Amino acid sequence: MKNIQFTMLGIVLSSMVGFLTLAVADDMNGMDMNHGMSQGAARAEVEHAKPNAKAEAAAMSDQMMEQMTTMDADMDHDKHMNMGPGGMAAMKLHMTWTAPRPANGGDQARAGQLLKTLRDSLAKYQDYRIAERDGFKPFHPEWKQKVVHFTRFWYSLKAEFTFNPSEPTSLLYERTDNGYKLIGAMYTAPRRWDENKLNERVPLSVARWHQHVNLCFPKKGTDPKTVDWTKFGAGTIATKEACDAAGGNFFPVLFGWMVHVYPWETDPHQVWAH
Repeated sequence: MKNIQFTMLGIVLSSMVGFLTLAVADDMNGMDMNHGMSQGAARAEVEHAKPNAKAEAAAMSDQMMEQMTTMDADMDHDKHMNMGPGGMAAMKLHMTWTAPRPANGGDQARAGQLLKTLRDSLAKYQDYRIAERDGFKPFHPEWKQKVVHFTRFWYSLKAEFTFNPSEPTSLLYERTDNGYKLIGAMYTAPRRWDENKLNERVPLSVARWHQHVNLCFPKKGTDPKTVDWTKFGAGTIATKEACDAAGGNFFPVLFGWMVHVYPWETDPHQVWAH
């Protein structure tokens, strides 16, 4: 259930992170963003892209954010996320995953080092207030989700050019009676990357990256309370033809690749949960 909740939540929360990533990727117009470039070169590219990317991201996110943020707080949020009957089947229409690769010792060692680096870097963020101080912002904390993504947009931009395992794009916090408990993190990568490049960041024999695809959203200005969310968003519409017929805007790929990691899980299969 935890994985299902995070998957569906990602479709919504990434409207900010993802659109920012999408804008950067388009702004670079096919530039080679291999993480092997020097840190200096990566920083220069990010600094160059940052102003345009922010402007484009803000404009592109208007449509979705207008719909999502104006939802009546008294309405059942899970209904809008299509978590009712048929929700799981519909979800599969909007997700794509990397193919698992055979396990090997090298990948296990590399994943182990990633986890050590991540645990060390996240230790101070057990206190969510320190995360906020460092620039991680909770995505719509007014929505009473069990898990809230705290995202640092600067890290999202940097992830388009270089990979630093100590700098995840988002921190995953579980709500508690007294605030939040840190349970994991999310890495991101450019949407155009193939599996070989993704494998260089986090080995595909231990984790499966995912991407949100084939999404249809209502036209800008539509009152969200009038939308049939069993069809739109993470609903049953999954082709451009069907989206056009419903009068929506179709996104074949909405944003970049993502992978979740839960570094304090005791079950190895839950550390890089799918």
